Amino acid sequence: MTSIDIGLFVTSIMMVLVVLGMRVAFAAATAGLAGLVWIFWAKKAYAGSEFIWALTVATKIAGQVPHSKVSSQALSLIPTFILIGYLAYHAGLTKALFEAAKRWVGWLPGGLGVSTVFATAGFAAVSGASVATSAVFARIAIPEMLKVGYDRRFAAGVVAAAGTLASLIPPSAILVIYAIIVEQDVGTLILAGFIPGAFSAVVYAGLVIGMAMLNPNLGPPVRGFTWAQRFQSLPGALPIVFVVVIIICFIYNPFGGDAWGTPTEGGAIGAFVVFLVALARGMKWPDLKMALLETAKLSVMIFSIIWGVLIYVRFLGFADLPSAFSDWIVSLDQSPMMTFVCILLAYAVLGMFMDAIGMLLLTLPIVFPAVIALNGGPDVTAAESAFGMTAGGCAIWFGIVVVKMAELCLITPPIGLNCFVVAGVRSDISVQDVFRGASPFFVADALTIAGLVAFPQIVLYLPSLLN
Repeated sequence: MTSIDIGLFVTSIMMVLVVLGMRVAFAAATAGLAGLVWIFWAKKAYAGSEFIWALTVATKIAGQVPHSKVSSQALSLIPTFILIGYLAYHAGLTKALFEAAKRWVGWLPGGLGVSTVFATAGFAAVSGASVATSAVFARIAIPEMLKVGYDRRFAAGVVAAAGTLASLIPPSAILVIYAIIVEQDVGTLILAGFIPGAFSAVVYAGLVIGMAMLNPNLGPPVRGFTWAQRFQSLPGALPIVFVVVIIICFIYNPFGGDAWGTPTEGGAIGAFVVFLVALARGMKWPDLKMALLETAKLSVMIFSIIWGVLIYVRFLGFADLPSAFSDWIVSLDQSPMMTFVCILLAYAVLGMFMDAIGMLLLTLPIVFPAVIALNGGPDVTAAESAFGMTAGGCAIWFGIVVVKMAELCLITPPIGLNCFVVAGVRSDISVQDVFRGASPFFVADALTIAGLVAFPQIVLYLPSLLN
């Protein structure tokens, strides 16, 4: 067997293991190590005495991957951003943000649903984890909606779908992982997510309003707040706004001049600011301990997936599978845009069986080179490219679009992690009800993805300012 044949066979076995229920981290690491042993052993024509040599070399390569790759400064963003989110929740900033949104937009049809979308978007700007965002607002927003007569499925669906915004609105853990895997600048990717994330939130809010207008029983408006009460709610949300400004200034200084520092430094300072606010609001040791433990658990889960998948990625390099896939994609007898749409549809199907982070980590080493090749290659100019952008612009654009596809997977059955989280927090709402409530948001996500594909400047405008 050739190296490419070995790569295809091992990848197929790994996908079967994932579908059967094995954790992505373990499936990828096992497949990667086995594939490395097989390739090195094959180079020695399957000589029995050379198996130990192949196993030794493969083990050394696999053993070097976790430390050499995960110790990069860029990945240190992930625990700091997650910590910001948990500290903000335990400091009461999340509840204050929802209260402000409720007083300002609650009068709209489905007003509390719209408030949930915008409050979630605000919370996503200081938290990089969709799962944590969904869990937080399942505790805060759903009781408020049920109290005023919202449909149970509708309320749960809004929270599950709105929680996905944390995957796109910076700081996003998935965007950081994407940048590491495809070797792009983390700050540029984070900055590129702001406008698409806001665009997605507006589309969600428009869907909620439209559904509530067609069926008022889904979400009645909440009225009675005076202008004085609305303005009184704003100070409670200011710390989150301050943290967002810090992160932006450490990526791209909007006031002119050089950026203040690296995104990692911005995340660390943001976490320290939220920690001080939490202390000022009276956060006790049990709450701080819980925030640290939850941050550690989620960070370890993400890093474990990264470790396992990076071993698999190293195997792909020896198998030469990414370049072979790129050559095949480019050779297809159809337009590059049609091929790109087919790739996105494949992600939609794959997302039904895998979690978002694992799906991206497993597929990007193969798919990303193919997309760059579709655009015209790594050295193409915007005028000569298939998608009307340089290779760097294509990398940023594809990253935002594919992360938005990953958002869709968070509410897609049967995996739909956000739906399971909401049902787990709310014991009175079944997983089936959450999936039914979230199903209309598939349409909103499809419209958002279509808009990002048709109008790449939505993604590339802010990075162009950075450059």
